[in-house]
Amino acid sequence: MDNIYINPYKTASPAPLRWAGNFISYVFHPLFIPVYVTAFLLFIHPYAFAGINHSEKVIRLLSVGFSLTILPAFSVFLMKQLGFISSIKLRTQKERIIPYSAALIFYFWIWYVFKNQTDVPAYFVKFLLGSFLAVCVAWMCNIKWMISMHGTAMGGVVMFFLLQVLYNNDDTGLYLAIAILSAGLVATARMIVSDHSKHEVYMGLIGGMLAQLVAWYV
Repeated sequence: MDNIYINPYKTASPAPLRWAGNFISYVFHPLFIPVYVTAFLLFIHPYAFAGINHSEKVIRLLSVGFSLTILPAFSVFLMKQLGFISSIKLRTQKERIIPYSAALIFYFWIWYVFKNQTDVPAYFVKFLLGSFLAVCVAWMCNIKWMISMHGTAMGGVVMFFLLQVLYNNDDTGLYLAIAILSAGLVATARMIVSDHSKHEVYMGLIGGMLAQLVAWYV
C-alpha cells in the first residue's frame, strides 16, 4: 500500500524544466483552486454576484479561503508535527487517509453554508458540491491506489467552465480555454516533478470532471 511509483521523468528532465514544473505545481496547488474560481465569480464574472457590494465579496472570498485553504493546510501541518505523517507532500496512500477525512469535513461545511444563502448563484453552490465530491472520489480511490490531487482539482475546473459555456449562455469561452491550457500545464508538471504515473494523473483529471458533472445534475 505504501509503495511509491518512481517517476523516471524526474531525473531525466533538465533542471529548468523541473523548476518550472515545481512552480506550476505550487501556483495551481489543489488548495488554491477553489479560491481562484471563487475570486473569478466574485470579481470578474459580470453576473454571478452582481448584487453584492465589494466588502461582502471580500468576506465571502475570505470564508472560502479560510475553510478550503487555511484549515486543510493547518490540518496537514498539525499532523506532521504530531507524527501522523512523515511529509506534508503526502507521498503515500496511508499518509493521505487522515488529511482526506479532514478535507471532507471542511468542503462539506462550506458547501452547506453557501447552499443555505439565498443570494448565491446555484452554479457556485454546484461547484462547491463538486469540489466536495472530488475529495470523496480521491478518498475512495486512495483505498486502492493514489490519484493526482492536482489532476482532480484541474479536471473539476475544466468541467465547471465547460458546463458554464454549455448551459448558462455566459461569455466564458475564453476562460474555458484558459482552464484547459492550465490543466494541461499542471498535468505535464505533475508528470515531471511528482511521483505520480501518467495513469494516476489522468485518473485525477477524470475524477474531478465527473465530480463536477454529477454535482451539476444533483
